[in-house]
Amino acid sequence: MASVFSAFRTSVVKNVSWKSNVALLTRASNGYLNPKLAHKSAFHSTPIHFQASEKPNNPVFGSTKSYAKKIEELSEYGKYLLSVLPKYIQQYSVYKDELTIYVAPSAIIPVITFLRDHTAAQYKQVQDICGVDYPTRENRFEVVYNLLSLRYNERIRVKTYTDEVKPVPSIVPLYSGANWFEREAYDMYGIFFSGHPDLRRILTDYGFEGHPMRKDFPLTGYVEVRYDDEVKRVIVEPLEMTQAFRNFEGAASPWEQTGPGRDDRPESFKVEKLLAKPAAEAEKK
Repeated sequence: MASVFSAFRTSVVKNVSWKSNVALLTRASNGYLNPKLAHKSAFHSTPIHFQASEKPNNPVFGSTKSYAKKIEELSEYGKYLLSVLPKYIQQYSVYKDELTIYVAPSAIIPVITFLRDHTAAQYKQVQDICGVDYPTRENRFEVVYNLLSLRYNERIRVKTYTDEVKPVPSIVPLYSGANWFEREAYDMYGIFFSGHPDLRRILTDYGFEGHPMRKDFPLTGYVEVRYDDEVKRVIVEPLEMTQAFRNFEGAASPWEQTGPGRDDRPESFKVEKLLAKPAAEAEKK
């Protein structure tokens, strides 16, 4: 008897919960169809949006009008910054949805402070600081600051210039996250940042000479780091090229037997022999 009553109670509870769910869904759909009833929805006050099962025939991911409007808005914002900070901003440019302003090194602190604190900017995050090397310029280095505004969902790029000697003011007092970015620019390019709390190398090894991202830095570097099996430790020694001359013209090589193969002897591997063969064949022709 108890088991029958338990089964009956379970079926009643299931029916009640099913009916209550139907009622909730009905009220929610009514709130979506009729905005006046939206506040009566049991789930939330925001109208529920349903996803269509069929996709549109011609989905539009971005229109020319919206892109032109975006470019115009960035251009207007650049004009606004130029009018507010005419003493510091030299020029601005808009390229591919990106606004870039150009300032002198002495203007970095006031411009970055304005972009961080002003109500119309609110660039609270520094995403990256990097350098660019142009050896032919008088001020060969460009320092690029990429800032992000979470409030307006916008990015801006600030560029300044310097050389091997002149320092750029550090923005670590404004953004603590700029600490390692400036250290990386110093390590890779040799750009000095005045006022940095700990300006030292961050990527290269101890005692490293030179700055690898400079255009005049040799591709092979100056030293070679290798493990010496005799002393059982890693050593640093001047770089020695094991192959003085490399010729990449043509894929044929006497050390690689292709096709039926050749019966070449070590004497024929010499460069003089290899050069003499084409000359002899040319004379026969």
